[in-house]
Amino acid sequence: MSEGVLESIRRVLGESGTERDASGLPRAVPDSTEAVASVVGLAHERAWRIRIEGSGTWMPADAPADLVLSTRGMNQVISVEPADLVATVEAGATIDTLARSLAERGAWLAIDPPGRPERTLGSVVATATSGPLRDRFGPIRDHVLGCTVVAGDGRVIRAGGTVVKNVAGYDVTKLQVGGFGAFGIITQLNLRLRAAPAADVTVAAFGERDPLTRAARDLAQANLELAACELLSPAVAANASWALVLRLAGTAAGVAAETERVRQTTELAWAEVSAEAAEGFRRNSARAALGGPVTFRLGVLPYGLDEVLDLLAERVDLGLVTAGPARGGLRWSGVASPAALRHLRTTVAQREIPLTIERAPWSIRHELGHFGAYREGIGVMTSRLRQTFDPGGRFQVALEGTGGSP
Repeated sequence: MSEGVLESIRRVLGESGTERDASGLPRAVPDSTEAVASVVGLAHERAWRIRIEGSGTWMPADAPADLVLSTRGMNQVISVEPADLVATVEAGATIDTLARSLAERGAWLAIDPPGRPERTLGSVVATATSGPLRDRFGPIRDHVLGCTVVAGDGRVIRAGGTVVKNVAGYDVTKLQVGGFGAFGIITQLNLRLRAAPAADVTVAAFGERDPLTRAARDLAQANLELAACELLSPAVAANASWALVLRLAGTAAGVAAETERVRQTTELAWAEVSAEAAEGFRRNSARAALGGPVTFRLGVLPYGLDEVLDLLAERVDLGLVTAGPARGGLRWSGVASPAALRHLRTTVAQREIPLTIERAPWSIRHELGHFGAYREGIGVMTSRLRQTFDPGGRFQVALEGTGGSP
């Protein structure tokens, strides 16, 4: 069947748009939304299972499929409008490529997602993997004005901006953010920008975990204008102690004033770090999510963070942990069995804390799902959404899993 799939795709995309992946599976590399729609429409007709990929740096490429569809052929920054603070980007463009293009125009996309710089924007949006800048600038969905998506039967759906086409009453853009590709293949994004900050300063304090988390809560209560406030485990901080790392961005006068307020609000020994060291913290934080075969995030609130960290120490470990002690949220990476993950998900669900598996081998994703059945009734809604946007069930994405219910 593999050879027949490859030949069929070649007739649609030509020789340059087709290849085989490392396992020999046919891979389509379309260079436009229309080409993606043609490939997906053909797959829908012939009942081929599709595995969606970006640059292949985030999710393991192991979901069983008849065809791989990569977005890396759509890698252009189509337009940047600094005056309007809007950019239109193809989904296969990388974080690093977009950042360089925006910097030349004095603009900034205020996200710092986990992973490598060559990770694609489509991957970041599809998985909704926010970084520490979420504290001030909001989660990924707040940066997405609209998108173009190809549904599982080849339909092209455009939402946001000047063109809005809802499907069965759903907000298509919000549905795609964090949908892990279950509701369509994102091919183009309209993004909200900000002016690049005139000053960008990072300060850090080291010590025992609990005093750092208390200090972070004090900073939150004082309503400081922090761009980010991140707690790093010793392995991530590359230090013998835990680290609390603050990023302040804005005008030079504003950053200087807020830095002084940080020192006055807490009793920690803050040290302003060099630009090189600040970049090292950000790089370590981003790559910590790739440090183990399993990565999950917890929607924990600040006052529940210490308790959840103690729970993780009992059930898994505290090796590669990053957390938002001022505004909430935690990301963990390491080795964990399906049984341990299921037990942990059940335990935190009782505290109304969702556990999302961001990346893991297919065996774990398939069994537990990215989300699991966190609340009653979610499964029915998800099934209806998938039937609407992928009526033939072509996309190989495990949202709920086969045995992940708490």
